[in-house]
Amino acid sequence: MSNAPAAVLWDMDGTLVDTEPYWFAAEYRLVESFGNTWSDEHAHAVVGFDLFDTAAYIIEHGGVGLEPKAVVDYLLDAVIQSCKEQLPWRPGARELLDELRSLSIPCALVTMSWRRFAEAVLAELPQDTFAATVFGDEVTHGKPHPEPYIAAATLLGVDPSQCVAIEDSPTGVASAHAAGCHVIGVPNMKPLNAVDGVRIVSSLTDINAKSLWAT
Repeated sequence: MSNAPAAVLWDMDGTLVDTEPYWFAAEYRLVESFGNTWSDEHAHAVVGFDLFDTAAYIIEHGGVGLEPKAVVDYLLDAVIQSCKEQLPWRPGARELLDELRSLSIPCALVTMSWRRFAEAVLAELPQDTFAATVFGDEVTHGKPHPEPYIAAATLLGVDPSQCVAIEDSPTGVASAHAAGCHVIGVPNMKPLNAVDGVRIVSSLTDINAKSLWAT
């Protein structure tokens, strides 16, 4: 296909699968187990965060008396279990992945979730869906730092400026934009602002492989 991106870089939570409600529910249960209260405002505040940053926020604002690693493990266990019961795909996500695969346009998964959770999602997709993966527990700096997207482009052997990144959160959009990617924002839990280099669409059903590179 002419005028196509060199690669498409995908966020996972809230973009590929709508797991944000699972994270929210786990956060509420954890904070309430310590006799404290959580809020949707707090839950929304950490959407797209690196998990250790999420844990630090929960410990500070939720009065959770655990070490950050224990908070992360609790959240991961809870969300993985929920995904085993039902994996909620975002509309149009699997169809776009299949189309890109059929056109041999390489894709990478760029998520702040840790490998053991992301692999539960990857297991539901054809094995060759992603040519590269970047997980939250395998980077030094999480989103909104550009490192995750730069790492994904490097693994694919392409320049970030020739890639399209698909994101749902302001944190993820900032990461991809800072890396130099063309960004398509698909709002989920938080509104997104269209700026130079960032295009907002209401749903992945509104785009296809050909329109990914449209300006």
